[in-house]
Amino acid sequence: MAEGIPERAAFLRALLAATGDDCIPDNLSGWSLAGLEPGGEGDGAAEAASGSPAGTPPASSRAGPDRARDDAGRDAESHRQTTPPRCDDRMAWPSTIAELAPLVRAGAVSPVELTEQALTRIEEDGGRANAFQLVLAEEARAAARRAEDEVTGGRWRGPLHGIPVAVKDLLAMKDTVTTAGSRILADHVTDRDAASVERLRAAGAVVVGKTRLSEFAYWPGSTNPHYGPTPNPRDPTRDAGGSSSGSAAAVARGMVYAALGTDTGGSIRIPAALCGVVGLKPTFGHASLHGCATLAWSLDHVGPLARSVDDAALVLAAIAGPDPRDARTRPAPPFAIPGPPRDPVEGERRSRAGLSGLRVGVPADLHLGAPLQDAALRSWARANRALEHAGATLVEVDLDEIHMLRQVALLTLGVEAAAHHAPMLRTHYDDYGEFCRGRLVAAFTFSAQDFLGAQRLRHWIRGRWDAACHRVNLLSLPCQPGVAPLLDMPASTDLTNLFNALGWPAISVPCGNGEHDLPLAVQLVAKPWDEATLLRAARAVEA
Repeated sequence: MAEGIPERAAFLRALLAATGDDCIPDNLSGWSLAGLEPGGEGDGAAEAASGSPAGTPPASSRAGPDRARDDAGRDAESHRQTTPPRCDDRMAWPSTIAELAPLVRAGAVSPVELTEQALTRIEEDGGRANAFQLVLAEEARAAARRAEDEVTGGRWRGPLHGIPVAVKDLLAMKDTVTTAGSRILADHVTDRDAASVERLRAAGAVVVGKTRLSEFAYWPGSTNPHYGPTPNPRDPTRDAGGSSSGSAAAVARGMVYAALGTDTGGSIRIPAALCGVVGLKPTFGHASLHGCATLAWSLDHVGPLARSVDDAALVLAAIAGPDPRDARTRPAPPFAIPGPPRDPVEGERRSRAGLSGLRVGVPADLHLGAPLQDAALRSWARANRALEHAGATLVEVDLDEIHMLRQVALLTLGVEAAAHHAPMLRTHYDDYGEFCRGRLVAAFTFSAQDFLGAQRLRHWIRGRWDAACHRVNLLSLPCQPGVAPLLDMPASTDLTNLFNALGWPAISVPCGNGEHDLPLAVQLVAKPWDEATLLRAARAVEA
């Protein structure tokens, strides 16, 4: 007190309060990740040729998202029928964006009809799915009419044009309430779109609503004390997972073709795995978090949940790219999105030859707190066989630091979340749900020394895993130790939060069913910025 320390702390807090919610820690403004290894398609060969420094994408890819969108459009166009018949039978409509986009472009399927179908399914559900926080029916209809006019007038924007999608209610949408799953923000009308929403709109997507989540996205299940849980689409006594529970349920139930989620410890991949859809967490910094309510500055990611790997790739291509409003973002190498195979023979050829020369790391020991269920082990083995069938070679790798990295991720999440929420905890303590409040308050147990020590350990483990994975292109792990837990019970982050701490891209791909016919999934992980290889491998498992 004699040195005036408390006054300095109070003055600092006042200065911080004036900066706004988009102010991120300085250490993230110049972050870098290990560079890609040269030598193969999508694995950084362009970086080697361009002489770009390690940890930054090659100069030739600085327009990465636009290039990816162009590639996607050309691929979808290449599979367009010259004079397609009008698809009047809604039951005959394709179930994926990749198959539907050429039909929309050709006028065989109407964006207005697609949007009406989505709104009808949401209405007919009657709230039983509890997937939506807010349905934007009239706004969606107006967007669909605009999309139809543009497509009819020859101004097709790309594969998402006229496609019904949803966004997690953690992402701002202009003139709508963004609750972040909380009571505190129940009347919080945002005056802007989040960057990812801006880019979805620019791609012509029709946003039909905002989806449920756990309170402030701080729980790997759907439990929410203010808005209730989201049941699993396969079994209403089971949980949809979290925190992007509504996004996963809406896609799995066929209400929308894709949805945006966020992932701080597994919140895209976990509900995707439990609901039987694809969930993609891109490289940290691949997509802007501007306009997204913060949970943990250095762990948050935004990405898609979709019905297929190609659909997830199409959505990522639309939202990816640097944003001057988010200093964490970086340009990224483009990735091609092939159209669907023309026939089963072509599909089989792609499956067999797609991963030739790829080396997939399989951890020798997962260091799980709870053992994997037998069905989950069989699902993982099946996925690995699919990778081998497609030409990949399995390589055992030692990731002995899994347990340490898991603890680093949990401590980092706790401290960053508590730091972000501290001002609201002081003013709205009783408005938090008991569980969310308890987790936030508990994190104040950790000292500054603990947090900085965790970041030192994080850096050390990153170096060791970079070295351990030097001779492989991908990692293959289970996504969950078993099937969906009972409603209101949390899923496991034990095998997902590792890659938030590292910032590596990861995808959850459905791979068979377990007990009670509930979905199981494999998690594939690539090196930073190598979504191209990640998607190729995911397609092989999907096939």
